[in-house]
Amino acid sequence: KEYKCPECGQAFTRNSHLQVHQRIHTGEKPHQCNECGKKFRHKASLVVHERIHTGEKPYTCKECGWSFSQIGNLIKHQRIHSGEKPYICKECGKCFRCSSILKIHQRCHSGEKPFRCEQCGRSFTTSSSLTRHQKIHAGEKSDKC
Repeated sequence: KEYKCPECGQAFTRNSHLQVHQRIHTGEKPHQCNECGKKFRHKASLVVHERIHTGEKPYTCKECGWSFSQIGNLIKHQRIHSGEKPYICKECGKCFRCSSILKIHQRCHSGEKPFRCEQCGRSFTTSSSLTRHQKIHAGEKSDKC
């Protein structure tokens, strides 16, 4: 039997999967962190979050021994060792290890500068560039202007 979401029409093979899916539409987050109170839709998301508080890092790189709290972070890290760069810029063909780095790179083609300094109005492609720039206003010394 197929279970269909009345909100968006997505179909599921189990009613329990439909019920979890419907939390997207209702905003229900029944799983709460006892440490900080943050709420989650999925129990698995809570388990991963709780590692922030416990410091647990169950995923270890066999190459160098670094440990990670999330499997996805280990997979991204392992690309350093393998040299794999699966994310390709369609504009120039440059390859990247992470989709987030590709997204930042693509701003050089689009001219997008989403991080704006409230003091002087200058805009930047990355939040770290804005933070470095803001040190000028704060009177801190910076490597670059």
